[in-house]
Amino acid sequence: MQIAGTVTAKLAVPIDEAGLIRAAQKGDQDAFERLVRAYDQSVLRVAMNLLRSPEEARDVYQEAFLKVYKNLHLFRFDCSFHTWLYRIVTNICLDHLRRRKVRKEESTVVETSDGPMDRAATLEEDSPRGNPERQMWNAQLSDRIQRALGQLTPRERTVFELRHYEGLRLRAIGDMLGTTEEAAKNCLFRATQKMRASLESLL
Repeated sequence: MQIAGTVTAKLAVPIDEAGLIRAAQKGDQDAFERLVRAYDQSVLRVAMNLLRSPEEARDVYQEAFLKVYKNLHLFRFDCSFHTWLYRIVTNICLDHLRRRKVRKEESTVVETSDGPMDRAATLEEDSPRGNPERQMWNAQLSDRIQRALGQLTPRERTVFELRHYEGLRLRAIGDMLGTTEEAAKNCLFRATQKMRASLESLL
């Protein structure tokens, strides 16, 4: 099976999700590809927000939909397909973050043909172009945020980013991580405290 490597637009018309899932479970390739098209942007966005790396996000995208393809027959509609899919995506992202921890979190600075470049700084594209001082501040803040995120445990970082970047409710985050809403809330509290401590000098 081949999964497209490019992100396609979401379907413009509502889909019969349950019908597509049941058809895909019976081997309907077209139904499965329609499911992929319905969720591919969301999956790629979540992976990018969690990992901050386009290369790793695309790897997660491919790995997640491959896992969905192999395990779709196990889906029993006891939760929403969205939750089931996001649980797969966040678990794969957690694995990537854990591997980073083992490697001591690789530097965001990479060598390019134009010299060293900080990848973290390129993630913030919305700084006012006409204000060099503001641009410098935003770049510094972006770098500090990335470093602070790097100090969190993989689970703390995942909960923090799903809450603040994806805007998900704690109950949904708990479902995705296979834990309770209260556990997700406690994890978010610890992550927030660590982030505040790391950024205190800038705030």
